[in-house]
Amino acid sequence: MAPASAGEVAEAVVRAAADGLRVKAAGTGHSFTAAAATDGLLIRPEHLGGLHAIDRAAGTVTVGAGTTLRHLNATLSAHGLSLANMGDIMEQTVSGAVSTGTHGTGRASASLSAQVRALELVTADGSVLKCSAEENPEVFAAARLGLGALGVITAVTFAVEPEFLLRAREEPMPLDRVTGEFEQLVAENEHFEFYWFPHTSNCITKRNNRSAGPADPPGRVAAWVEDELLSNGLFGALCTVGRTVPAAVPGIARLAGRALSARSYTDVPYRVFTSPRRVRFLEMEYALPREAAIPALRELRAAIERSRLRVAFPVEVRTAPADDIPLSTAHARDTAYIAVHMYRGAPYRAYFRAAEQIMTAHGGRPHWGKLHSRDAGHLAAAYPRFADFTALRDRLDPQRVFGNDYLRRVLGA
Repeated sequence: MAPASAGEVAEAVVRAAADGLRVKAAGTGHSFTAAAATDGLLIRPEHLGGLHAIDRAAGTVTVGAGTTLRHLNATLSAHGLSLANMGDIMEQTVSGAVSTGTHGTGRASASLSAQVRALELVTADGSVLKCSAEENPEVFAAARLGLGALGVITAVTFAVEPEFLLRAREEPMPLDRVTGEFEQLVAENEHFEFYWFPHTSNCITKRNNRSAGPADPPGRVAAWVEDELLSNGLFGALCTVGRTVPAAVPGIARLAGRALSARSYTDVPYRVFTSPRRVRFLEMEYALPREAAIPALRELRAAIERSRLRVAFPVEVRTAPADDIPLSTAHARDTAYIAVHMYRGAPYRAYFRAAEQIMTAHGGRPHWGKLHSRDAGHLAAAYPRFADFTALRDRLDPQRVFGNDYLRRVLGA
């Protein structure tokens, strides 16, 4: 069903619970996990979107839970506003993005969940809770990243600021230099990330910093060549070849790593942070203590080199500051993210298994919306406030109206 208000969601939840049905709210289906799967009532988000309120004095914007990040960013820009940080795609709904811990990269600015200032939540008994640091603070603290386990989010309030400009600098850099200067690169840039191409020593680095302007966006033709022809068209074609002829993958990786050239431009944040992603893939991402990132990456490189693995997709490395959200992958520690990908249809299990063993050995926490094999036993030890979250879940949803198989695995029965 596709309700249009919190009241309609509450009525649907109460009816479903009375009929013995479980309830899940879906976003756009971007997650690689079955976090939103259900054998009961599926709530669709399409009529729960749109702008609810702008409070310039408080520096907040409230939108319906079904609003996509693309719509949110366009709406903010039209009002001269922006989020401080965001991920690199815009297809998710705001509720799906915050519920699974979507993040970008930032020295001091954190995930979307950490930018939430209030939310509206429908709980298992049909209550509609207003949640913030002042109102229902315990629920607010946990529901900012709640996996859909605490209820159905129907509205989200984000912290925003006047729109600013970012100067983007993208350039190739040898892997040894990136790993040797990693802490310096993170410290010197507001937003730093890099992509390493396995089977090579090639990296593409991205540095985004605030600029006084003027705006200097990439030209239409140059942007098309870089973002569509090279990053999507050529790369997709190379991945298809690699899937068919695995022996060709190392050569493909070398070609892909050399295809992207240095460029700089200045634009509004969402046009710098985000880019089109049209090549289909599977992904696993782990959050590590910042100091463990480079040792883990070196171990991953060694594992690939001594195996028969053929990896055409680059490995992505990003950072985030510590936050206080109980189930945040960056909870209570400065964090680096290492994401591994495999082209759709190519064998991925051996690669992901090897990567996961390395990441967990370094205290890694899996991204909630991406592939992983961890269960509640492992995760309870990885998150200091895991028991606080599950106790709150027991109070808000003792009958597991919002449960499913994924939540049973990662949170326990």
